[in-house]
Amino acid sequence: MNLQTENQVVDLLIKNVNLMTMDESVSASYGLIEHGCIALRHGNIVWLGPESTAPEFEAAEIIDGNGHYLSPGLIDCHTHLVFAGSRAKEFEQRLTGVSYQQIAEQGGGILSTVRATRAAHEEQLLVSATKRVRQLISEGVTTVEIKSGYGLDTDNEIKMLRVASQLKAQLPVSVSRTFLGAHALPPEFAGRADDYINYLITDSLPKVVELDLADSVDGFCEGIGFSREQMSRLFAAADELGLPVKLHAEQLSDLSGAELVAEFDGLSADHLEYLSEQSIKQMAHKNTVAVLLPGAFYTLSETKLPPIFALREHNVPIAIGSDYNPGSSPLCSLKLMLHMACTQFKLTPEEATKGVTLNAAKALGLTDRGVLKVGKKADLCLWEIEHPAELAYTFGVNPLVKSWQNGQLVINN
Repeated sequence: MNLQTENQVVDLLIKNVNLMTMDESVSASYGLIEHGCIALRHGNIVWLGPESTAPEFEAAEIIDGNGHYLSPGLIDCHTHLVFAGSRAKEFEQRLTGVSYQQIAEQGGGILSTVRATRAAHEEQLLVSATKRVRQLISEGVTTVEIKSGYGLDTDNEIKMLRVASQLKAQLPVSVSRTFLGAHALPPEFAGRADDYINYLITDSLPKVVELDLADSVDGFCEGIGFSREQMSRLFAAADELGLPVKLHAEQLSDLSGAELVAEFDGLSADHLEYLSEQSIKQMAHKNTVAVLLPGAFYTLSETKLPPIFALREHNVPIAIGSDYNPGSSPLCSLKLMLHMACTQFKLTPEEATKGVTLNAAKALGLTDRGVLKVGKKADLCLWEIEHPAELAYTFGVNPLVKSWQNGQLVINN
């Protein structure tokens, strides 16, 4: 909270505001500083604290927060929002008793989206993805992770990652790009999963890295996806190329994928309904983030809950993502995920809010955001709420008043 600016000159001063810092060094819930003040300069936070202790600033702009609550910008750390086509028919099938696994085995599921995405032009993908990202931005998202994984060949995976890069360049949002070539087995490699992993290692991944199109590598470790051994080979290749790893793990069964992520000092293991205590211990040891995805749990009518109590007991950081995708989580709202994290998984509102700020940043390997603290990025959301828990408590209303990304005003309601 110490002043870190020369001559006390700042770009923006927000006064009369309650600061939800999410700073674990602040003893209050939500890291709350009531009746606070925050100063920004050059896109960073340079001072914050109780308004009564604020120095005299020379500010280019001063905003009265009207006693509202200011949080870090929200971070959606798991999405698949670049895609073409619709899977509404599969939604109908599941409601008649056909399982997600049965649909996949019949050529539906991920592969149906692959066919549509391969057929789509890059500009078509950009137009549809832009609408989805704008929806997230409207609810306070300032950083979003976007995966490939609906191309399943080098050219189409690159096409998806180029779209993600264009979104980053054209919209007021930070984008973390994830190469998810090991999302499913493409039809041209039917029955040859090892050969496909070799193809990703020798062809797709090196070209993605050469073009600087990815910030991390992901995969789907499941009976209907890829084995632990296959993912280990892909992770070793990613490690050699300097990319951190994460994994769709333990969603439908326990293949110890989360433990594999920990072995590679990876960023996160995601889904985790069937996560074992042994894997939890390894995640805790390596500070691997557990990314929970209540949207998929809800949409697929799952009943096996992630082991929330054990994750808490072992102090594993818990993040929350929308998992926005056309099949298992067609829910483009991180605000809804806050609510579902509490109602479906029984997280506390504070845990859920930390899951879309501080811990979501950890899940992406980002140390410069997710918390209100001197030196961090000025990604901020101003909420017209009466208590921090209201962010998770309500849905169907949007209490966002203003948001800033890199200190620049994005939303002004």
